[in-house]
Amino acid sequence: MAKVKPRVKVPKKAEVGEVITIKTLISHPMESGQRKDKKTGDLIPRKIINKFVASFEGQEVVNVDVDPAVSANPYFQFDMKFPGAGTMKFEWTDDDGSVYTAEKKIKVG
Repeated sequence: MAKVKPRVKVPKKAEVGEVITIKTLISHPMESGQRKDKKTGDLIPRKIINKFVASFEGQEVVNVDVDPAVSANPYFQFDMKFPGAGTMKFEWTDDDGSVYTAEKKIKVG
């Protein structure tokens, strides 16, 4: 399987109270467990990102339960009202318990 790679895009600076857009993408095949290997005919085991959580300074902003019907490389975009300088933390949880994380700081300005 290809390396799982999370990517996030947040503004480097924002004004307090400003509505900002957060964009995330994670490189992941999202195997539903229903496809067969073309060479062997065996089912490819299920392996999906099943949860996405974004938080700002420890406070949860977005919490998404992901289903197998979501395509490969899940993309999430959301808006939030910027409360002040701090760090956004992003977590994607895989079926096998693996947790992929990313963090980005946002300054007032």
